[in-house]
Amino acid sequence: MFFRKRNEPVSWIAVFLGNPGARYENTRHNVGFMTADKAATLHGVKISRIKFNSLTAVADISGQKVLFMKPQTYMNLSGGAVWQAMKFYKVPLENVLAISDDTSLPVGKIRVRRRGSAGGHNGLRDIINKCGGEDFPRIKIGVGSPPHEDYDMADWVLAKLSGADRKLAETAASCAVSALEVIITKGIEQAMAEYN
Repeated sequence: MFFRKRNEPVSWIAVFLGNPGARYENTRHNVGFMTADKAATLHGVKISRIKFNSLTAVADISGQKVLFMKPQTYMNLSGGAVWQAMKFYKVPLENVLAISDDTSLPVGKIRVRRRGSAGGHNGLRDIINKCGGEDFPRIKIGVGSPPHEDYDMADWVLAKLSGADRKLAETAASCAVSALEVIITKGIEQAMAEYN
């Protein structure tokens, strides 16, 4: 008699926010996807399985199974994908970790938060609206703010990162992967102490 090997349950969901498609690669709004790629490389997985309207992979971080998600729904509709994964794996909201860009932080800085409002970020707002509230941790990656008040915010976040800003964003993405690991293995307080 043959028994199918049962997958261990996922205990965390790491949702990396961004927009799908070549047009959005290396834009400020896609530093979440940039972080996902670094996390995948570090943990030896490929985020390519199509599930929950996302590209996904399951990584093992110190014995904990973590679902890596890159929603393919476009930023503003990310919450639906996250809700599907939460229901399927029965993961509580406090174990959903969102990684996103933040225009209120300087380029290259990261901030770990236990919870909070969307802060004007449409991807975070959709997760809050569809997944049951604000009580989920997040790692925010600074992409800087527009150079003047009249600059359109959408144009700013959808612009490509280049030069020094691109290097700073790459470094911050690597730092965000480390923060993610600390949150999962040592807790949010430790991550906040180390990275804020």
